[in-house]
Amino acid sequence: MDTLYHLFVEPFVGNSYLLRAIFAGCLVAVSSGVIGCLIILRRMAFLGDAISHSMLAGVTGGYLLMKVLYGREAHFAAMILGALIAGFTTVMLVSFVSRVSRIKEDTAIGIMYTGIFAFGGALASLFSHYIHLDLFHFVMGDVLAVDAERLWMMAGVTAIVLFVIILWYRQLLLTAFDPIMAASIGLPVLLIHILMTTCTSLVVVSAVQIVGVILVVGLLITPAATAYLLTNRLSHMMILAVLFGISSVVCGVYISVWFNVATSSPIVLFSTFQFMMVLIFSPKFGLLSNWLRRRAAIPHTLSEDILGCMRRDPEHATSLATMIANVRTDGQSLRRSLQRMIANGWIQPLENDNFLLTEAGQLEARRLMRAHRIWEAYLARLGTPSDEIHDKADLLEHVNDEAAVDYLDDRLGHPITDPHGQEIPEDFLHLVPGEEIHASLLRKGHVAEVTHLAPLADAKLVIGDKLTAGPREDNEQTWTFDVNGQWKLSVDHDQADAITVRLIKTTTSSSKAER
Repeated sequence: MDTLYHLFVEPFVGNSYLLRAIFAGCLVAVSSGVIGCLIILRRMAFLGDAISHSMLAGVTGGYLLMKVLYGREAHFAAMILGALIAGFTTVMLVSFVSRVSRIKEDTAIGIMYTGIFAFGGALASLFSHYIHLDLFHFVMGDVLAVDAERLWMMAGVTAIVLFVIILWYRQLLLTAFDPIMAASIGLPVLLIHILMTTCTSLVVVSAVQIVGVILVVGLLITPAATAYLLTNRLSHMMILAVLFGISSVVCGVYISVWFNVATSSPIVLFSTFQFMMVLIFSPKFGLLSNWLRRRAAIPHTLSEDILGCMRRDPEHATSLATMIANVRTDGQSLRRSLQRMIANGWIQPLENDNFLLTEAGQLEARRLMRAHRIWEAYLARLGTPSDEIHDKADLLEHVNDEAAVDYLDDRLGHPITDPHGQEIPEDFLHLVPGEEIHASLLRKGHVAEVTHLAPLADAKLVIGDKLTAGPREDNEQTWTFDVNGQWKLSVDHDQADAITVRLIKTTTSSSKAER
């Protein structure tokens, strides 16, 4: 008990400035946490650094204004007002440069904040006989020197920031995740951006008193980034960021007292320590949990190789001996993968080490076959020697992200057969009755109803026409359709893409495609 009292209670006995320091730090942690979450989601972390550095120009400007015009030493409020004006000016200049030129926002930030910081340094040097700033505390911060005036300022900033977050939470949430959609439904995106950057300026001004210009980004960003590793919900993320910020301040003050060091560094160091611990041990996004998931998961390429072996005869069982002969792996990995695939419902174990594809497994095998044959068609289009196409496609078929395969399929003009004359399975994920698709995806026998016509579509078509897909012509470059059973339509790939239809009826893929 005596040790605990000595470590955690005794430092505060008769030292009210420590309690004031912790209270001030917690106020800043609250405002920094909630704003930091929005900054991370909008990928504006560098903005806080820019505003903090531009404060030097604002502080020196406020000091000079009071000294030269009024003959008085600068009042704290005047320097804070100057810092806010400098921060807001930085934000406006960054926005202006990025909007009127080809310079990206991150580059504009680098240009503007260094320029304004240099301007502040030049003012401080040129008028050094007027300006008497404690630059060390300005750069490194000093939470132990927070007086009642600064404490009220921090409380005011926290109240303003929380008021803005609560009042405009939905608007801030939408603009953070999807500014284009926010603009499309009539939200004033630019005004909301200015509101958020103004709040960021206020938070930075208050946080500089705690950790200084150099480390302000750590208090603004690190707790929010730590929370981001634990949750996907913004409201939960803000609460966690506040808690991580408060714990950083409290533990940082204790560490500074125990080791007799300046307070700002321990605060940010403890915040970084929390981030590293969460990065390693986060149950969902942590390094350890990712490693355990990868270790327990089926090797992606191995499971696909097993499916590739079994898809050669999907209606009949495949023996373990056949898999060992055709799949390049050791027996232990093969058996472990088979157990995982059974658990996933892809295969069904039979007697005597035989396995049969389930319906889900056949779908997965068919998806893999489609990727393989589209890659073969793509490699042939590139001019790959015919004797190398199959082996290279065996490697590339593992790159079977649906969006990537669909892109290749579209670029190739939705081929029906691969270079070896084998039928490519149709896009069965999109060819579902009731779904709206481009007419270019239709194959012989499909029936669909026209729902939308782009400018390239045939002028004789109207909404509601019923199309029955016929055979491809001209080396698969021409799509043919029977329109309402009355006339024949022939179009190229771009024209077929201009026709949007709702699928009514599909055909069963041939056994050739299945195998």
